[in-house]
Amino acid sequence: MAKSLGIFVTNPNHMRHVVGITKAAVAKGSKVKVFFTWHGTKLSKTPEFQALCAMENVDVSICADSYKRSGFDVTDVPTGLSPEKMGTQAQHGAIIEDYDCYLTL
Repeated sequence: MAKSLGIFVTNPNHMRHVVGITKAAVAKGSKVKVFFTWHGTKLSKTPEFQALCAMENVDVSICADSYKRSGFDVTDVPTGLSPEKMGTQAQHGAIIEDYDCYLTL
């Protein structure tokens, strides 16, 4: 198993997969970063999102611009996320550059 895994989430239909893959990677000792963008930001309103944010060795952030374009107020930070994690596509770049494996859902 890779030491780190970056997950780029654009599709709002894959929370089950995001959570399952993240749990499996963490169980194998990997560090995981999940970045939600485009329509994937809608998943920040699901009950699973807060639990994902609370997982150890998991860094979650979302694209603030995509969040706004999905109809949400950027000052309404999703439960489980800190305001600093309302980021830009630079978070996506960090996944590509700093993580051993990369997955798009």
